Amino acid sequence: MPKTQQKIALVHDYLREYGGAERVLEALHEMYPEAPLYTAFVDQKQLGIHWQRFATWDIKTTWIMKIPGYKWLYSPLRIWAPNYFSSLDLSEYDVVISSSNAYFAKAVRVPNGKHICYCHTPARSLYGYTTMSNWRSNPIIRLIGTLINHYLRVVDYYVAQKVGYFIANSQETAQRITKFYRRKSHIIYPPVHIPDKSPSSKVARSYYLYVNRLALAKHPELAVRVCTKHKLSLKVVGTGKMLVGLRKIAGPTVQFCGAVSDVQLSKLYGGAKALLYPVEDEDFGIVPVEAMAHGVPVIAHNSGGPCETVVSGKTGILFENLTESDLWQAIQEVDKMSFDVTYLYRYAQQFSLAEFKKNMRAFVTQIACIILTFAMSSGAIGRIN
Repeated sequence: MPKTQQKIALVHDYLREYGGAERVLEALHEMYPEAPLYTAFVDQKQLGIHWQRFATWDIKTTWIMKIPGYKWLYSPLRIWAPNYFSSLDLSEYDVVISSSNAYFAKAVRVPNGKHICYCHTPARSLYGYTTMSNWRSNPIIRLIGTLINHYLRVVDYYVAQKVGYFIANSQETAQRITKFYRRKSHIIYPPVHIPDKSPSSKVARSYYLYVNRLALAKHPELAVRVCTKHKLSLKVVGTGKMLVGLRKIAGPTVQFCGAVSDVQLSKLYGGAKALLYPVEDEDFGIVPVEAMAHGVPVIAHNSGGPCETVVSGKTGILFENLTESDLWQAIQEVDKMSFDVTYLYRYAQQFSLAEFKKNMRAFVTQIACIILTFAMSSGAIGRIN
């Protein structure tokens, strides 16, 4: 008799930082708490306060952790990342859900089941998008990186053809999957934390807020420079390699909060006039929707995911060019507008954790039914033979 209980495993690029991809992973683990997590490596120190989110999970890592210095060399070692994942033995699982961005978690092999890849985006470094660092500024690294990226683009396309089903986190990512992989995908927006009740319109909001990694593609320097120049109060939430440089250009009105807990972040949203989100070609962008859920309008660059979530004049405003003048003009425009916090809250609910779980469970159940139907059909054929 065929099995009725599907055995599921989760796969994730690596656990080193905490962002939108890791929030998706947490939601998947909540859905399937018995599923083990396979990941390239874990760096507890870099995860900092966020490690406790994963500390009790059943985590299995790859052979990259046997390489001396992998915590610092993991980026150049990505040339072997497809091998880390393809070497994993997942033969006992009926459904494997990979959470993949730039480190080839989608390269896993699922010989006796189906592979669903939740794709946050095809690797930005391979397809000309701005990345976390300006690696092209060093001519030697640029030469080596260009050669490696050419090789990995070929590998990436080949690996993508082996995936059973793609789920994209946005229309933007779905278009990239079609463009670079020639594959169709099903769109399921990532989960956003929504407060239990609508925020109050009477709360005093006195500062602007930046929430994101302090990395090149996120352009925190624009928010810091504009708020410093115009003496606007800005709170910066996040960590990254740009922190030292940002502190140097920041004036007294800018406060760096570092990594914060969900409770602390919710309080910070509660006092913010607007979220500054000058991110270039964002894949989806959980933070803007999270801000809306707390009654905070969003000032975002007109590219990528925010084009799908920011409704101009109702939930925020989009600005065209990643320049100080354009961001400053957008801040001035928003300052003259009035936003309905109840509308912002209700609008954000379509991206809630409950919606994500409902849509993911429906998709996984559909795939499980395909597996079961195939198993039953094979069993019947076997009996006839």
